[in-house]
Amino acid sequence: MRKIKYKKGRKVQPSFFDYTGVHKQIKTELQLFVYDTHDLTECEELNVHEIGANVDLNKVNWLNVHGLNNIEVIKSVGDYLKVDNFMLGDILNTAKRTKLDEYHDVLFFNIKSLLPVENSDNINVEQISFLLKNGILVSFQEKRSDFFTHIRERIRTHSGIVREKKADYLLYLLLDAVMENFYITIENEEDRVEELINISKTSTSPEILVQIEKHRDNFNFLKRSIIPLRDSLYSIKSMKDDNVFNSIELENYSFFDRLHQKCLELLEQIEYDSASLDSASNFYFSTQNHKLNEVMKTLTVVSVFFMPLTFIVGVYGMNFDNMPELHWKYGYFIILGFMLLLLLGMIYYFKKKKWY
Repeated sequence: MRKIKYKKGRKVQPSFFDYTGVHKQIKTELQLFVYDTHDLTECEELNVHEIGANVDLNKVNWLNVHGLNNIEVIKSVGDYLKVDNFMLGDILNTAKRTKLDEYHDVLFFNIKSLLPVENSDNINVEQISFLLKNGILVSFQEKRSDFFTHIRERIRTHSGIVREKKADYLLYLLLDAVMENFYITIENEEDRVEELINISKTSTSPEILVQIEKHRDNFNFLKRSIIPLRDSLYSIKSMKDDNVFNSIELENYSFFDRLHQKCLELLEQIEYDSASLDSASNFYFSTQNHKLNEVMKTLTVVSVFFMPLTFIVGVYGMNFDNMPELHWKYGYFIILGFMLLLLLGMIYYFKKKKWY
């Protein structure tokens, strides 16, 4: 989980851009889809200076940018769309929270894509940003991934209604694809939590508590990622009647409403899973307390067994002159036999009372 870190002395200026992500060795590449119901043009490894010549404003244009390390390419894409610098800064600053904004007919949307790291309890985070303007949708990914592979295939094969819709519907599909990663991540966390609950029933190792707290942090991070997304989608949903977002057609607001409902479902599931973690934590401490109680019970029983024996030994250890038993020939063996009978009687009584 990455935290927001303040860099002392850094000058935050409108013209200053800095990619803050971890994928600094990824080459920046452009991929362009231009399509409508009848035609499709696909351009791989597009040069940034060729965007204007290949874009057709009478069709839907999807420009996918892989890699954010080349600042000049990002600035050139922003200049082509006439995007304000603060939006480009938010694209490059991966520590920013999810947000939705529309300024000068440009709709900006960024979202965190979360996926579990294989054979690890960590979560991989990637920021994906979108710019929508005049039938042109630009998606910015920190690296190549297969999030949108099925959408590309639907466009190529003319499956569904994607080729019949505008760029705002394509934005919905891309957001929906990213949100599917939340389900994958939550499902993986649930499997790990279930394993922890089962292990906690048979083991009292402190490592279990460490793992429980790790997954609790993961669920909190998931919640922190989904809540601003929920709020952004609610803004679209609530402003439908006012038609505030010019880039979204009125008939397509219902699709974003579905995404908002998915966010609510995800948050409810996270709340349920967090409660399960609390149950696992409580069970762990209950098991620890039970084990401690059993130990204390055993020690108490042993102590009670030896209390009368210790008393007898103390009495005959006072060494007074006027103690007739000290002169008995078999006094030593009589006292030992009495102590043994007393011990066996106490053991029988405790066992009958089921105190151990």
